[in-house]
Amino acid sequence: MATRRIARLGLMLMAGSLPGAAAANAQEPLAGKTVSLIIGFGPGGGYDLWGRTVARHIGKHLPGKPTVVPQNMPGAGSYVAASHIYGAAPKDGTVFAIIARDAALGPLSNAPGARFDATKLSWLGSPTKEHNVCIAYHTAKVKTANELRDQELILGDTGPGTGTRSYPKVLNDLLGYRFKLVSGFRSSADVFLAMERGEVEGICESLDSVNQRKPDWIANKTVHVLLQAGAETHPELKGVPNVMTLARNDGEKQVLEYLYAGQNIGRPFVAPPDLPPERLKMLRGAFDATMKDPEFAADVKRNKFDLEPEDGAHLAALIDKIYATPKAIVERVSNLIK
Repeated sequence: MATRRIARLGLMLMAGSLPGAAAANAQEPLAGKTVSLIIGFGPGGGYDLWGRTVARHIGKHLPGKPTVVPQNMPGAGSYVAASHIYGAAPKDGTVFAIIARDAALGPLSNAPGARFDATKLSWLGSPTKEHNVCIAYHTAKVKTANELRDQELILGDTGPGTGTRSYPKVLNDLLGYRFKLVSGFRSSADVFLAMERGEVEGICESLDSVNQRKPDWIANKTVHVLLQAGAETHPELKGVPNVMTLARNDGEKQVLEYLYAGQNIGRPFVAPPDLPPERLKMLRGAFDATMKDPEFAADVKRNKFDLEPEDGAHLAALIDKIYATPKAIVERVSNLIK
């Protein structure tokens, strides 16, 4: 009889059907599982580094402390990753991603490959706010933004949906600049290498990516910072014109505000749409806890990044605001970045 009870107890343990086992499983739904963090770009760039930094720390803040494995899924300026998260990834909290800050604008402009609805993605948060810069290597003839109207500057870009392509294309049309784009780079790190080789002359990229990959470039004037974009002028870039001040009328300013809306999105982490409410709360809670983790903050500092986090609710509200932009402005920018 005792042997039967022991056997029955063993079966119950294996099935997780003992009193309290179901509650434990509910509290730690990711115990023993592997969580995938999809990175929408190739290795070496800013998104890859942010993604891997978060992956090293967020697991201990998820219930069950699962292993979090970063996985690069480059393509079309992270549209491939965003579309995968939207349509194919499981909706159980085991997969989330980091995508381009400007990827959210893709569906608005009917960009090829943007097969997702940004307003339905589950926005988890961003570890930082963004400041974009257009830089020229010291060997280029162009040294200031004003010279861009008379002198061509060859830029590398990392694909549609990224600021490396969309920003210079709009600035060319709107402000009469002469950026010439060379496509096919998998990450900004590849563009930096091409600049050193003399294959291209510059890039429009986030300031933190420049500082992380090439920390002495700006200080040593290896590159000239032609312009910056962000909610405020960055302390490191005093004297560099903010792109909003280059608008010559209200119409141009409205276009630039929409174009650079992604700067406020930062480095966004997203999960699939229609997550069960408890799973969305779980992922957002883990993300927020990671942002406050001293070990994570130290890791960010070692990478020479700025930690200025925003939570998922903030990003979701910002996306809704962007999607309320007047149609005429959306169409104008969409036509310019094709």
